[in-house]
Amino acid sequence: MYSNSSRGERTSLKPMRAAGRQRVEELLEAASDLMAERGYEATTMAEIAARAGAKIGSLYRFFPNKEAVADALVQRHIAVLEDEYAALAKRAAMLSPDALADVLIELLVTLHPRVKSLSALMEARTDKMEIRDRARGHAIAGIAAALRVCAPGLDEALARDIAAVVLNIMKVLRGMLAKDAPTTSGAPDELRQMHRLYLTDRLRPFRRTLDGITDAQP
Repeated sequence: MYSNSSRGERTSLKPMRAAGRQRVEELLEAASDLMAERGYEATTMAEIAARAGAKIGSLYRFFPNKEAVADALVQRHIAVLEDEYAALAKRAAMLSPDALADVLIELLVTLHPRVKSLSALMEARTDKMEIRDRARGHAIAGIAAALRVCAPGLDEALARDIAAVVLNIMKVLRGMLAKDAPTTSGAPDELRQMHRLYLTDRLRPFRRTLDGITDAQP
């Protein structure tokens, strides 16, 4: 376990030059890979430097300790989630419920490579519940916003309820696609179809046509 407080230690150095910023990206990517593979506690600063093909002094130049690396990764991962869900809301205006269902259910799968160490980092932090709630809050708010863009008649409370269901379906699919998952080869496609049917059924009554009426049949 580690605390996210600096305990008076030097904070991470933010490079001004492009070469420095590139090096930081390489170091953080290496750290994320290792922590996702081995966990936070088992990952060492020496291993991070080696995975990034950097000298250990280069790593310590930008990050005084492993806690600083982890803090930078958490901030990076949360920023990725915020950006992806904001972009999703913009795309939703051009998507049918079926198409939105497909985009949503695949989102955690496509996002995972960019936030692969978030789960391991949360488990190691003393404020893990706060980080988990923050990440979940971004997800539900982002999904709900996309649902309301796709179906403008949907009220906010119901949108958040549907978003919570969708988020859990997304997590189930990611679990099904994990290596050695206890499932069958056709089960992920069945889940995708179930998700399309669910979302279309829930959104169709709240979608407005060009004539200002909903898609719901009388």
